[in-house]
Amino acid sequence: MTSIRTNLISEPHLTQFLFADTRLAPLWALIRIYVGYEWLVAGWGKVTNPGGVWVGEQAGVAVSGFLKGALTKTTGDHPDVQGWYAWFIQNVALPNASVFSYMVAYGEILIGLALILGLFTGLAAFFGGVLNANFLLAGAVSSNPVLFILATWLVLGWRVAGYWGLVDSHRHEMS
Repeated sequence: MTSIRTNLISEPHLTQFLFADTRLAPLWALIRIYVGYEWLVAGWGKVTNPGGVWVGEQAGVAVSGFLKGALTKTTGDHPDVQGWYAWFIQNVALPNASVFSYMVAYGEILIGLALILGLFTGLAAFFGGVLNANFLLAGAVSSNPVLFILATWLVLGWRVAGYWGLVDSHRHEMS
C-alpha cells in the first residue's frame, strides 16, 4: 500500500485576517448584502419588465439586442469584444437568446437572494462573477468591474462573508 504524504501550506497572517477572521464578519456582510442587492434589483427589473423582453412572450429580444451591440465592438486595433467571444456570441448565445434571457434574469435573482441571505455565499459570488465577466467580455462596463472585484473578494472570503447567514455549518470548523 502506498501512502501519500501531504503538506499543508500555512496561510499568511494578513490573508487569514482578511478572509478567515470572524471579526471582519460585519464588513463582509455589508459587502455581501450590497452585491446581492445589486443583483436582485437587476434581475427583478428583468423579470417584471412589462414588455416581456426578458421573460415572457418576447423573451430573448433584450439579450439579442445586447449581443448584437456587442458584435459591433469587435473591430479596430483594440476591440472591446475579442474574436473568440464574438464567435461564442454568434454561434451559441444568439441562436439561444431566449434561453440565455431566462438564465440571466432568474440567475441574477437567485444570486442576489443567496448573497443577501448568506446562502452558499462563495458559490453565489462565483456565479455573479461569471455573469460580470461575461458582461465585460461583451463590452459592457457600467458597474461590472466593481461588482466583479467584489464578487472575487467574496469568493476569497466566503467563510467570513457567509458567517452571518443562513448556512453556518462552517462556524464550528473555524478556529
